[in-house]
Order: sequence, then structure tokens, then C-alpha cells
Amino acid sequence: MATVTKKRYQDTQNFGAVPYGNLTTLEYVVTTNASGAVVNSDSTAAVASGDVIRIGILPAGFRLHDSLTIVNDAFTASVTGTLGFAYADGVDDATVPQDADYFGAAVAINTAGRYRASNNSVVPVTLPKDAFLTLTTGGANHTTAANAVILVTGEHVGV
Repeated sequence: MATVTKKRYQDTQNFGAVPYGNLTTLEYVVTTNASGAVVNSDSTAAVASGDVIRIGILPAGFRLHDSLTIVNDAFTASVTGTLGFAYADGVDDATVPQDADYFGAAVAINTAGRYRASNNSVVPVTLPKDAFLTLTTGGANHTTAANAVILVTGEHVGV
């Protein structure tokens, strides 16, 4: 099982801490080329079932509320995605543990559409440190061009 990291993930613009509230939507994009490899990443291999794609950074002090996955160009048939987070430093936190399916498991990224967070058993958490937004693939290997936009909604509340 491989781990693929998008290049320049730290360049995402984050806003918040404005007088009228801290609600923020962070946008993350996952695009694959015709062979199924993540564009602008550290890997040229096609995404295999079970691979973890580190899409971008969720900043420390960000309270996670919701997500919306917009699949514009569907992934290969039978490919699903589990959407969650893992700490950038690789060390888990006892108060807010890493959660590979915080936003949902088995999201049908093989079909164009809009998919809200589906893990209804979790409560909003505030990240104590930077974390990667992760997409873990399942169901099948991915072999085509695809595109998905993931919007994560939350508040910048500080650490």
C-alpha cells in the first residue's frame, strides 16, 4: 500500500479570524491523469486500492464541521474513497485521535456527483496540530483521468 503526497500542498490559502465570524471553507482538489496517477504529486504510479492520498493540510486550530466531495470526472468503476485526516508529524494525539474516516467511508467517487460527510457518529473536533486531509481508496485500482474537489467547512478557533 503506497502513500502519495501532492506537491505544494502547503500553498493553499486559508482565511478566517474576521470580525463577522471564523467560518471557513477550505478547498482541496484531487486530479489524476489518464493512467490514474495523482497529478502534481510525488508519485507517477496509478492509484491502487488501499492507497492513501494526502491531499493537503488542515491547519492546527481548525474545528472540523463538515465536508462536501464534488466528483466532476468520476474515478474508475468500483473505486470508493474514505475521507479523513492524519497528523502531518505522524504522531497521533490522545485527545483528538487521527481518523481515516472522519468525514465518511466508501464515498462513491466512481460516480460524478456531490457527497456530504456521511460519518454521523462523530462530533466536531479542533485539530491540535496540522493534519493531512486524506483520501484512502478502496474497491478497485484506479486507471483513468478523474477530478474531485473536496470542500472542508469549519472554524479557525486557534490551538
